[in-house]
Amino acid sequence: MELFDLSGRVAVITGGNGGLGLGMARGLVKAGANVAIWARNEEKNAKALLELKSIGNGEVKAISCDVSEDTQIEDAMCTTLDAFGRVDACFANAGISGAGTAIPDITEEGWDHTMAVNARGPALTYKHVTRHMIERAKNGDAGGKLIVTSSAQAIMGVNRSTDYAASKAAVTALTRGAAFELARHQITANALLFGFYETEITAKADPRFAEWIEKRIPLRRFGDHAGLEGLAVFLASPHSDYITGQSLPVDGGLSIS
Repeated sequence: MELFDLSGRVAVITGGNGGLGLGMARGLVKAGANVAIWARNEEKNAKALLELKSIGNGEVKAISCDVSEDTQIEDAMCTTLDAFGRVDACFANAGISGAGTAIPDITEEGWDHTMAVNARGPALTYKHVTRHMIERAKNGDAGGKLIVTSSAQAIMGVNRSTDYAASKAAVTALTRGAAFELARHQITANALLFGFYETEITAKADPRFAEWIEKRIPLRRFGDHAGLEGLAVFLASPHSDYITGQSLPVDGGLSIS
């Protein structure tokens, strides 16, 4: 058996049709895992589905889902279980960039929308995934992995991004709470505090921000998507079973600069 063979395991990735989520999905299917992508954009879902099926051994399913809606998450979970029968790892990755307003210009609508997707979304996703994992544990099949996409902004300051930073700080707290509460079921929870990766979200940012942030990164480069593959496989594998409640910066040293 290969060291990181995920054959027979099932992973859910919210927002897995592009950016960081798709990068992690590539690694999981290459390692043999079956993967369910939950994401809103049908066109991107179809494109991701074709790519993932062409590069991996695992089966892949793309399911339309808005993680800010509890009923859609519940439906996506049911569809996933109908297709694969189980979920072993959940990557709560779906997120938005935030309203991009300065603190004096914060609106209720902008703040609440960012929180609905970036903070409430992972919590509701975990709600439905862990119900399944806990029920499985009652039958002697304990264990599960919860991994959330956070950000280096959860622990550092950036202008005009307080709603985004607050939402990512919220999921690091969610991670600690989940790790403590769910340990009795052998379910682990960890957060990845990503730095600057080139994605559709960062492409919308002011180019001057990318120039500024690159100078602050000790490794002097943006994150590489190929590196996401092994990271996801490790966290979905039994080799990370003793790691829980952690918030790991994946940022080239940005958060220490």
